Order: sequence, then C-alpha cells, then structure tokens
Amino acid sequence: MACLHDHSCEEHDCSSDWSLYKHIDLPKVSALNEAVPGSVKSVFKAWEERLNSSGGHLESNEGDPELLIFIPFTSDVKIKSISIVGGVDGTSPSKMRAFINREGIDFSDAQGMQAIQEWDLVENFQGVLEYQTRYSKFQNVGSITLHFPDSFGGDTTKIEYIGFKGEATQLKRDVVATIVYELRPNPSDHKTKAEGGGLSHVE
Repeated sequence: MACLHDHSCEEHDCSSDWSLYKHIDLPKVSALNEAVPGSVKSVFKAWEERLNSSGGHLESNEGDPELLIFIPFTSDVKIKSISIVGGVDGTSPSKMRAFINREGIDFSDAQGMQAIQEWDLVENFQGVLEYQTRYSKFQNVGSITLHFPDSFGGDTTKIEYIGFKGEATQLKRDVVATIVYELRPNPSDHKTKAEGGGLSHVE
C-alpha cells in the first residue's frame, strides 16, 4: 500500500522527526550487484535531501537490474513506511521485498525465501510516495534487507534515495547492559573479620 503526500505535511507525520535516517548504521550498509562499490551509502540521507543527487546514486551492473541491500540500525526500530526514489528511463525498481533481522542473505537466499512483505512499486521521482508496512511485523527491527528483483524495463536498476519512517528504541545494539539481581545472597560473598582474626559469615 502506498501513501501519496496529497496533504499538508505539517499536519501529518511526514516530517524528518519520524525519519530513521540517523539510526542507520551507515558504515555497515552494503549491497550486492552495485556497479560502483560503496555507492549504496549515498542513497541514505535526510528526508529533506531526498531529491539532492549531488552525492551520487546506486546503480546495478549493466544488464542485470537485480539489487540486494542490507541496512543495519544502531538501535532496534519500528518501521512504519519505506520511500524509494528511483531512476528515469525505466531504471526505477519495479518491485521490493523485505527481510527482517537476516544477515548474510545472498541472491539465492532472497529468491528462495519468503519475504516478510512485498510491494509492487511505481516510478516515484519526487519522493511523494511511501509504502506502508504491516506495522505489527516491523517491530524490533535490528536490520532490514531489501531485495529489488527487477526494474521497469531498463538494463539497470537505479536508486536515488531510500528512506524509512518509524520509531527507534533507546537501546543501542552495540551496548549490552547486564544487570545482576542478587535474589539469594551467597554467604561466602559476605564475610567479615571475626574477633579472633579469622573469618565469620554474616547471616
């Protein structure tokens, strides 16, 4: 399901306040079949900058429009919608498939696995379309892998922008906090000096 921005964004949650851009672990983003290694990182930018192509774009190898993009987050997120700005002349992606919290997926895996959700895309050059997720299935997302099987007839698939909207938790994925509750004290851990110089247990 796609949402068209035919309303005042000031009255809806279209602002960058809902953008998950700052929660993307950009150095760890990767793509398979990108023509220029590392170019996938250029498509993740602030919502206000979605039409700014000066930083580059992602394009598949000539004659093979399939792309697979792995996007990890710095904290668990809840994804409400996804926005894609594609290329002109039939190079926009025509379909999108999503996998949640599955690292190391290759093309064979993606083609054989059941996606958590699939969308038929339209050519979206202005970033005014958002594809709604089945929100209940996009909770506690540590990473998302997007599979773009084909373009609209172009020899390549070209993507200018990918944006996510939703909410982020406060838990950073690279910080593990372990809280130990002492439900039953161990007597050997509670020792004091006895009057005679030995050790006595504290009950």
